[in-house]
Amino acid sequence: MNVEKSVPNASELRWFTSSHSSGEGGQCVEVAVASGAVHVRDSKDVTVSALTVPARAWRVFVGFAGTDGTA
Repeated sequence: MNVEKSVPNASELRWFTSSHSSGEGGQCVEVAVASGAVHVRDSKDVTVSALTVPARAWRVFVGFAGTDGTA
């Protein structure tokens, strides 16, 4: 079974950076949350396609990133 999901146009998404980002043009990513998925892109080159991951996978990643990595 081949099911295609509609990916929103990047300009239709509300992108944000981490509250820890300095805003001085450093190494940073932007994140946008959409129905059932999270999109991640390079803040320095927003013309490159975003990485799209299922929302559940993003929650697991963020939960793990907030630990000391021994879990």
